[in-house]
Amino acid sequence: MREKKPTGMSEKEYEIVELLRKLDINRPVALTLACLSSGEEITSREIEKNSSLRQPEVSIAMRYLKDNNWVDIREEKKTEGKGRPVKLYRLVTPLEDIVQSIEQRVLLESRYVLNNIEKLKRLA
Repeated sequence: MREKKPTGMSEKEYEIVELLRKLDINRPVALTLACLSSGEEITSREIEKNSSLRQPEVSIAMRYLKDNNWVDIREEKKTEGKGRPVKLYRLVTPLEDIVQSIEQRVLLESRYVLNNIEKLKRLA
């Protein structure tokens, strides 16, 4: 069943989301990665708007991306008014490399599963 495409997302970005989801990447991470896929710097507010995610979901996704060293987070002071600095996000790892790392994880998991199946066959 196809999820509804967020209004701020292009068809290409949403296809990235759907493929990442099929690879067992959680929804907020998939949507956030798609928003960052252009390589441009983007604010969390823009990610929220384009992906239809809530702020806590974006924060959780960013933590995952940061833990994998895939994203750079930069703070910029507001030019007008008070409040917290604006956080700007940018992929520092090309999407192709991220896909390759996901591929490596899937291959390792598949080998593990296949090894267990072989062991079961020998025991049966």
